[in-house]
Amino acid sequence: MLNLYNTLSKQKEVFKSINPGKVGMYSCGPTVYGYIHIGNIRAYLLSDTIRRYLEYIGYEVRLIKNITDVGHLTDDDVAQGDSGEDKMVKAALKEKKSPEEIARFYEEYFKQVEKEMNILPAHFFPRATAHVPQMIKIVEGLIEKGFAYEKNGNVFFDVTKFEDYGKLSGNTLENLKVGARLEEHPDKKNPWDFALWLKAPENHLMKWPSPWSVGYPGWHIECSAMSTEYLGNTIDIHTGGEDNIFPHHEAEIAQTQCYTGKQYVRFWLHGRHLMVDGKKMSKSKGNLYTLEDIKEKGFSAMDLRLLMLSSHYRSQTDFSWEALEQAHKNLQRINDFVLTLEALALRDISVTNTFDVTAYQEKFEAAMNDDLNTPLALAAVYELITEVNKKNDDETLSSTDAKKILTLWKKINAVFGLVLSGQAEIPEEIKRLVAEREQARLGKDFKKSDALRILIEEHGFILEDTKDGQKIRLAS
Repeated sequence: MLNLYNTLSKQKEVFKSINPGKVGMYSCGPTVYGYIHIGNIRAYLLSDTIRRYLEYIGYEVRLIKNITDVGHLTDDDVAQGDSGEDKMVKAALKEKKSPEEIARFYEEYFKQVEKEMNILPAHFFPRATAHVPQMIKIVEGLIEKGFAYEKNGNVFFDVTKFEDYGKLSGNTLENLKVGARLEEHPDKKNPWDFALWLKAPENHLMKWPSPWSVGYPGWHIECSAMSTEYLGNTIDIHTGGEDNIFPHHEAEIAQTQCYTGKQYVRFWLHGRHLMVDGKKMSKSKGNLYTLEDIKEKGFSAMDLRLLMLSSHYRSQTDFSWEALEQAHKNLQRINDFVLTLEALALRDISVTNTFDVTAYQEKFEAAMNDDLNTPLALAAVYELITEVNKKNDDETLSSTDAKKILTLWKKINAVFGLVLSGQAEIPEEIKRLVAEREQARLGKDFKKSDALRILIEEHGFILEDTKDGQKIRLAS
């Protein structure tokens, strides 16, 4: 039974989808004005892990991940979506390109990084700029119902009209104070009202006609419009980084529930920040690493993936090159484990005792069912590796057992999503040649054995003779 920590209730809850066997899931995607960094990657890996495990336990998942290409202002973290420059416009002016060119370039980069990280693509990546009519419709509905107001072409959500405001983040109106960095917008009734639509300056690069002004949508309204468009009024799971909780997700709840009259999201899941050597990532500190930085140091996307899976998504993970080196070693250990099993599976080895994989599968599932505890799930795999290596050394592991363990590993790895360097689909013809060479070796027909090795290598595979038997892998 899957238990997930719900940010809304502040406790673990048994997960049950709205529609039996199906899960609607929304993940906050990138604002495509720059290169995503490893902190962003961790947030996307969270939604990927949830999806993969839901599919493992039999759910059909529909994942929507938005592309924000308008309306995300530079001061959205301190204000309510009504101050600062549009991040897209700022990047366009800086790079002397159109906002469309900026958006498509960084969107493609984001998707390429996800591909390298083996993050399964969302079923749809809706762009904010393609859903402005849906946003306008929601804003109109909020004004009609008395939850929003217009002044001088700007439209704001009145937070005093939503009694549950602050329930997700704890930032209730009683707790909120106008901070030194929060400038009150002259058209707002209350300092913490947030922007739904903003009137655009005459020379603004991104603007659309609306009933109130020629302008552009606020950042928060975008996700409400796109999530409900593709998943309906109530969503099973909504994910994001902890920095999204306030004000972004708090605003999403308020405007969506006031518009639809229904609960917006049943389970809110948020990943903690990724630190670097104990410090927050920032350009000024020079520790805002991208996937390219990781690869330049000689590591792979899979090293990074395993490092991130090695800590719980609700723990504040500290990235370091030493930790990445350990993840690299752990990945090689897993890779060697799989290669050993593949070699054993090719041999005709019979033993009296059989290997029970059930206990390891149960440990894996128990860990994942406990709020996606990937570190504990990985510990079950490392325990399995230790036991397999011991039995292999004692020559008490049969070919049948090796195949059984490989089957379990493939099921588990459908959740972990690790692409192993030496692991490849070995064609049946190559398997036949490997088995034939093994028989030649055992029969001390070394001439035939060497000829078969050469033939196998000509097909693009490397064959190694070890104390555990033959190991085969793709030539790099």
